[in-house]
Amino acid sequence: MIVVVGAGAAGLMAALFAARQGGNVVLLESTKNGGKKILISGGGRCNILPSRHEPKRFVTASSKHSLKNILRGWPLNEQRAFFEHELAQQLHLEEETGKLFPSSNRASDVRNGLVQAVEAAGVKFWCSCGIVDIAAPRLSTDPWRVRLENGKTLDADRVVLATGGLSVPQTGSDGRGLGIAAKLGHTINPTYPALTPLLAGAAAHAEL
Repeated sequence: MIVVVGAGAAGLMAALFAARQGGNVVLLESTKNGGKKILISGGGRCNILPSRHEPKRFVTASSKHSLKNILRGWPLNEQRAFFEHELAQQLHLEEETGKLFPSSNRASDVRNGLVQAVEAAGVKFWCSCGIVDIAAPRLSTDPWRVRLENGKTLDADRVVLATGGLSVPQTGSDGRGLGIAAKLGHTINPTYPALTPLLAGAAAHAEL
């Protein structure tokens, strides 16, 4: 079994492609229906993709080599084909920003398309199902153990942690996944507001 934690865009995509490769996939989501950050992206219109691929615009405190490999792993033209042909989301270019939006200008169409594709692939989609902890195998023959908020546990061959960062806690991105990843031994780079941050030390602006 493959357990994917978090049904945002990354989690939905991970679950979809794992299932298409023959995996027995369970997708866990703490909110009622998942994809809440998709719904608010692009002012509710969902800026799906950039129109041009510019790796130098992506910034990371981790390995730049790894980041480039990730970006090259799924070329932009293939990503666009996935949304347009497999999810039936025709895209249009917003010239001012260079971003691609669904022609309907409804983020809900994108979220619903991803959820429908996941369900059609045979993924077991468990909503309102938060996790408390993930325990790594002690031996190579042991399973991963995912402990749920309801007190139950799931044993898995593989776990994908796709819970997002700290940006919008009410959508499920509350930082819990970062804590679990750190406990499992991953290096967590310091987080900070990355989307047009306003940082001020002057007392007159502190409340802002």
